[in-house]
Amino acid sequence: MKIVATGSLGNISKSLAQDLMEKGHEITIISSSSERKKTIEEIGAKAAIGRMEDIGFLTKTFKDAEVVYLMEAVEQSKMFDPNFDIIEAYSNIAKNYKQAIIQSGVKKVVHLSSIGAHTTEGNGVLSMHYYAEQILTELPSNVSIKFMRPVGFYTNIFRFMQSIKANGTIVMNYGGDKKEPWVSPLDIASTISEEIEKPFVGRSIRYIASEEISPNEIAYQLGKAIGKPDLKWVVVNGDELLDGMVKMGMNQQIAKGFIDMQSAQGDGSLYEDYYKNEPAMGKTKFEDFAKKFAETYKS
Repeated sequence: MKIVATGSLGNISKSLAQDLMEKGHEITIISSSSERKKTIEEIGAKAAIGRMEDIGFLTKTFKDAEVVYLMEAVEQSKMFDPNFDIIEAYSNIAKNYKQAIIQSGVKKVVHLSSIGAHTTEGNGVLSMHYYAEQILTELPSNVSIKFMRPVGFYTNIFRFMQSIKANGTIVMNYGGDKKEPWVSPLDIASTISEEIEKPFVGRSIRYIASEEISPNEIAYQLGKAIGKPDLKWVVVNGDELLDGMVKMGMNQQIAKGFIDMQSAQGDGSLYEDYYKNEPAMGKTKFEDFAKKFAETYKS
């Protein structure tokens, strides 16, 4: 099949493209960076260099594709822009995708969404995925869409590294021994690859997870891997954490969104729909990620 994938050579898109090419599919990878063109071609894919804001570019790239894999993303620097609205940004990208799909005639779509995309209530920053899903749902009924909803990425835990090095702790506004689901980007890629090869019928949702593990277990495994067996996951007041994030220059909307999301993780409300549609666990366990974390930590 001819497949177009957004996401450049990120944690998911690169693995997804490689997996699909090994299965004999023809892959075009969209990237906004011309510097990635050579690397994309070196792994055997075709590069399409352009921006998600350019509907004409998207339409041209999507044309003749049998399946398109879509994801929304923004530059990390935007997290520190006080005037940036992340919900509006994700919605605008989804609108561009919708228009390009209509104009190109694509009939099969796989969309990388997220845990929390089932609601706008109590999920913090993850409500951006709800709005993106709703926009794509407005596509004509003859366009089949598979919404992929992974839980929190293992790779998000890299953001703990600074606190571990500076203070010897992981600091969040929730914690304890209650297990919650996490996922490896490798398992996300393999699940999406699997779904691309399955029949497309109407609209469907699939959650993706690799392992359920508690905050205290995360601290223990990370500490063991990096040689700090006494590493602790410390719980602080959400307002205190928010204040620190804002003082660091983080966008107020995004900072508050992260705090609200983490509160929902802590009380379990974020996972209500997930447990109604609980998936089989993926192959990559947290212990595997902890080894990768340690390699980066010690480098």
